[in-house]
Amino acid sequence: MSSFLFSKTVIKPIDKYRKHCLWRGSDISSKKPSKAAWPLVCLPKPKEGLGVLNLTVQNESLLLKHLHKFYNRAPIPWVQLVWTKYYSRHRLPVAGVTFRGSFWWRDILKLIDQFKGIVMVSVRDGKSCFL
Repeated sequence: MSSFLFSKTVIKPIDKYRKHCLWRGSDISSKKPSKAAWPLVCLPKPKEGLGVLNLTVQNESLLLKHLHKFYNRAPIPWVQLVWTKYYSRHRLPVAGVTFRGSFWWRDILKLIDQFKGIVMVSVRDGKSCFL
């Protein structure tokens, strides 16, 4: 979950089984309707929900951690590899541009707009931020 961006075709069956387990228990043939809407079930407990994780939000937030490590140039081998392989001229990835790299890196860069919407930039040497 923290390595790949799950598509809706993967999350939908998982949620189907989670809903089935929550509402119907071990009776597979039961056709009972659900007792509450799924978005309500996924709310945190302090907000009157059951605290069940929304898999889409959880998956995206775990992948956003990789972008944080990348932009802050964390001393991790994969970060150094990506910087030297694809961004050696200090050109940062831009949203809306065809991304280069492995399928894993392209999936992470799909979340670049969301990442830019929630972070604050602190300019140090200017190598990992746009002005």
